[in-house]
Amino acid sequence: MELSLQKPLLFFDIESTGLNIATDSIIELSFVKVFPDGSDRRKAWRVFPFVYPWERVDAADMLPGRQRKIDLKASEVNGIKDEDLTDCPKFIEIVTEVVDWLKDSDLAGFNSTKFDLPMLAEEIERVIHYSQSRISNPKTPAESKRLAEEMVARLNDIDLHAKQMIDVQNIYHYMEPRNLRAAYRFYCGGEDFENAHSAEADALATYAVLKGQLDMYQSPDEYHEIALKNDVEFLANVAGRPKTVDYAGRIVLGKDDEPVINFGKHKGKTVRQVYETEPSYFEWIRNGEFTLDTKRQFARLKERFDQEKETLRSQPLEGEKLDAARKQLKDKFEGGKLF
Repeated sequence: MELSLQKPLLFFDIESTGLNIATDSIIELSFVKVFPDGSDRRKAWRVFPFVYPWERVDAADMLPGRQRKIDLKASEVNGIKDEDLTDCPKFIEIVTEVVDWLKDSDLAGFNSTKFDLPMLAEEIERVIHYSQSRISNPKTPAESKRLAEEMVARLNDIDLHAKQMIDVQNIYHYMEPRNLRAAYRFYCGGEDFENAHSAEADALATYAVLKGQLDMYQSPDEYHEIALKNDVEFLANVAGRPKTVDYAGRIVLGKDDEPVINFGKHKGKTVRQVYETEPSYFEWIRNGEFTLDTKRQFARLKERFDQEKETLRSQPLEGEKLDAARKQLKDKFEGGKLF
């Protein structure tokens, strides 16, 4: 069954130096962009895993030219060695082309919600962070500063969180819990696909598997209580969309979709509660070893809360609001706390 699309659907796959999103890098990225008429375009990059100046990396983990080493286990899986990437472009050198491929598309991948999409978002955030540091540095030449400003504006224009994301693995594990190789055999004729674990082969296999899933699950049966709809939004939500605010899952959505902290001493508290009782927590997040995406989501929430507080300050209090404010002040001073 061919896909029913209102706009392009971009299948993508990533190979990386390792599995730690905050400290590893993309070394291969492949896109297969499927259009509503069924045609497709393909693009693949090998990427030099550059270590940015602010990143904390031991010298033993870095090669000349600030090249991040590939973890041995990752190299055994993807077949890529450090020396294969010496002359490849850095991600910052391909990011504008990557964003051009992303900007008008919904997304699809295999295990992409947990790994590929967060890793891609992290690489984009690194470029934004680097560009902002260039802008703020008084020694940056005017032309370089202008280019950095253009880069930040261009990258901030795309919001991966807002895109529909079909994770074919979620559908597959929900319907038939296995892996990509088994999925391809099961849905696509019983034979293995060639070059498994190369980014392009995996992305193409994922595309074929999704079409096979649509063919197989057209109506409910005794083993599957739902049928699959040939609709991107429906497919993106099969088995439930993860209710996380950031890709690392440090913030989840609780009751009434209120952001809730999902780790550490404040686990279970709303982000708003922590903002009101321990505002320094946000500075700790900003300076801690968290993914740049996690830091950005905390910063966005703090900015929203700051704006709400400023709005309340500029409005006269009356009625119930005034009573509540008075009670809050009374409780604060009677408790012996000035701040």
